[in-house]
Formats: sequence, C-alpha cells, structure tokens
Amino acid sequence: MDPMIEVLDTRLLRLIPDDAQIERIAGGFSFTEGPLWRGDHLLFSDIPNNRIVRWEEGPEGPSVSTFRTPSGRSNGLTLDKQGRLIACEHQGRRVSITQADGSVEPLAEYYDGKRLNSPNDVAVRSDGIVYFTDPPYGLLPWPGSGDAEIPSEIGFNGLYRVLPDGTVELLGDDFIRPNGLAFSVDESILYVDDTHARNIRAFDVAADGSLSNDRVFFTYLGVADEHGPDGMKIDVEGNLWVTGPGSTWVVSAEGEALGRIRPPEHPANLAFGGSDWKTLFMTADTSVYRLRVNVAGVAVP
Repeated sequence: MDPMIEVLDTRLLRLIPDDAQIERIAGGFSFTEGPLWRGDHLLFSDIPNNRIVRWEEGPEGPSVSTFRTPSGRSNGLTLDKQGRLIACEHQGRRVSITQADGSVEPLAEYYDGKRLNSPNDVAVRSDGIVYFTDPPYGLLPWPGSGDAEIPSEIGFNGLYRVLPDGTVELLGDDFIRPNGLAFSVDESILYVDDTHARNIRAFDVAADGSLSNDRVFFTYLGVADEHGPDGMKIDVEGNLWVTGPGSTWVVSAEGEALGRIRPPEHPANLAFGGSDWKTLFMTADTSVYRLRVNVAGVAVP
C-alpha cells in the first residue's frame, strides 16, 4: 500500500487495495476544488482562474480542457436529478444551474432579501431538493489579487435548502464556517463540515427534508495541521471520506477514524467516479490525484 496511506483502524484495509497508489493525473492549476464525475469525465473548479476544467481519459490518453470560463469562481459542483450541472459560485455569490440549452441561471442568490455570502458546497436529495452551505470565503480577497473584502449582507454563515418553488430556506445559522455536506446512504442523516470548529455535525432528515437532532458526529483532535474538514462524500457502506486536516480522512458510519490518505498536496475536496464508482478523485492545491478503492461511492446523481 502507498506509504502515504495511514491506517488508524484495520477496517481500512478492506476499503483500500493492498497495491493502491496515489496517482497525480493533472497539475499546473492555481487552486482546485469541487470535483464531480460526469459519466465519462471529471469536472473540477480552478477557482482563481475562474474556470471549470474537464479531465477525461480517451483512446490516446488523458486530456484536459476548459469546460467553462468564466465560472463565477465556482467551488462545489454536483448534478441534479435531470443531470443538470449545479455550481456554487464564490464570485457570483449564488448557486447556479445549467439548463439543457447551456444557459446558466441562478438557483439561489438571496435569503430574506439579502445577498448570500459565497455558496461553497452543495448536495441534492433524491427528491430534487438542493442543500448548500454559505461561508464567507468568497467575500475575502484572494491572496495577491488586490481585491477588497466584501462585507456580508446576511451577517452569519448558514446552511440552506432550495424548495421546489424556488424558496431559499435557512436550516442553520450557528456554524463558524459551514463547508462540505453529504447525505447518508438512506438520506436519513445530513452530515455538514464546520471547518473552523474542526468537526462534522449530523442532522436527522425528516421525510419533508427538514432537519432535527443536531449533534457533533466527529471532531478532529490532536492534529497539528492547520486545516479543518472541507469536502465530503459517502460510500455505499456509509463511511465518510472527508478532506480534513492534512489529508483525506476515512470515518466510519459510527464516527470512528479509520485512516488518512495523504497526497503530496493538501486535498480540499474529493469525489468518487469511474465506471464502477470505485475511483477516488482528490483536488489538492494545484493538482488532481486519484486512488483506486474497494468500495463504491454513492453515485451522482
């Protein structure tokens, strides 16, 4: 097994092959985020360069191209149940949706008449309801850009959902920095990272999509790395794969750390993909890495 994979619990050995190797598949970007497997190719955000990148493996080898620019400095990406691209835009300060004709329209821009901070990550329930986090990262100037900080109109960092009629509903406003989010396999639990609190919170999800029983599911302790939890995905067995302090963490459905995957650069987000959904893609600083695993991720959509 790749020496950059740290086993904290022997259960991890069943999830990752003995001969698994972390592979760099693309590089030379400014800051990569929001990976999304889209049938036969990977999309991901290159935030400072204001574009969404497409990576694919063809008969003549892998290729990289620009899928969209400008992208509103997109971060998290996903698909809705019709296969339409949903993007969290830092610069656009909105959640957008790409229609079948290629037009990009706002899905959520305001709450209570006030502009959102900078939507960061997004998940879609099987009934089509869209859930997203809204920290202030996009309001802060990118290092070296010379941009001025943008004041928040809302004044808090929230967790939201978009109802079928387009209403943006606040689900929580007591996060420090809400970030990655994902549903459990049966969608009975919604997990949400709070980056600066260095924990993962869990909520019970009712049939109507409302949340209750807020609790801390997992806390990152005793780790010297500065980063907190960021992107998150779930495998079909209910394990959480979370880009956290210094690495991608694998956390069991019971909230126990199973191990850490340490690519050469700090991972910010991740996604399962490939024809069998058993390839883990990690966006990490200037590059994208992949790792073959033994368990499939929950397919999107």
